[in-house]
Amino acid sequence: MEIKLPSYFKYTVILLGLFLLLYFMQTFKSVLIPLSFAGLFALLLLPISARLERKMPRGMATLLSLILIILILGLMVYFFSMQIGNFSAELNDISAKLSALISKIQLFLFEKFGIKPTNRSEFIEKALGNVSQTGTAFVGSTISLTTGALTVITLIPIYVFCMLYYRDHLRQFVFQFIAVSKRETIITTVDNIQLVVQSYISGLVIVIVIVAILNSIGLFIMGVEYAIFFGAFAAVLTVIPYIGIMLGAALPALYVLVNTGSVTNMLIVVAIFAFVQFLEGNFITPNVVGSKVSINPFAAIVALIMGGEIWGAAGMILSIPLIAILKVLFDQYSPLKPFAFLLGDIHREPRELKLLKKLKRKRRE
Repeated sequence: MEIKLPSYFKYTVILLGLFLLLYFMQTFKSVLIPLSFAGLFALLLLPISARLERKMPRGMATLLSLILIILILGLMVYFFSMQIGNFSAELNDISAKLSALISKIQLFLFEKFGIKPTNRSEFIEKALGNVSQTGTAFVGSTISLTTGALTVITLIPIYVFCMLYYRDHLRQFVFQFIAVSKRETIITTVDNIQLVVQSYISGLVIVIVIVAILNSIGLFIMGVEYAIFFGAFAAVLTVIPYIGIMLGAALPALYVLVNTGSVTNMLIVVAIFAFVQFLEGNFITPNVVGSKVSINPFAAIVALIMGGEIWGAAGMILSIPLIAILKVLFDQYSPLKPFAFLLGDIHREPRELKLLKKLKRKRRE
């Protein structure tokens, strides 16, 4: 005899399950964060490792692909650390210029509109005088945090190697829970998910590189110092739809305004980033990544906030790829397709919505 449970009981169980899942993620984040990063890197390196396996054993191919990504990431970290070090060395000069710019603005407001400078200017100047100390403390805390995280970072390459080397064994482990008659369907679904996720992650990396190059070229043409640093920093932030471009353009725009004192140059910098963002959203990302796993801005912002609340900075980094993976999984499972539709970006109106609008127009007429 089949027992039918009331709807409120099902929803209560679902909410309880979500609460336990969040509790589990926060409690074991020291284990889950490196595993999540390792899983993304493994998916990214899987095509490279598979090609190398045609010419050499799997262990050697996995090791070579892992060394390749470590070298690339090491060069990126070295470059950004050098740029940040040079930038922090100029904080005293930047704070002095910013203080002078504020004084000019106050003088302009007093001469044109009769607005007298308030005592808050003294507070601003004192705060600006401590920028260098704050920057030094930030760098120091970052170094100490990095030193404390070395143990976790060293685990990620080990996890990536094991995931790539034992991927067939892991797949067979999953098949132990599935009936033989359903394994062929499961294999096809898993392969589709794997291909889509690989294309998304690799495409996202390509988009970031292209946007970084375009941003840097635009800043180079304007003669902005640290053009590569500002361009790459803004490119990484483009994973946040709409808001990323504002955050990415704010730092170089403020830097140009402080150094040149020209509002026109600042607006040109913002226009450059806005134009690159327009190219990225309408041409680069649709052609490189495709619209199948595109995430709408609302879902991306909520994912960033939730990722930051659960796992901090690491959660914000992982939130966009993980939400894209969830969308792919929801697309492959029919009962969860409405959630995939909710997460996805809508480029075209559904046919039902167009018909509904036509009916409303006819009623008004």
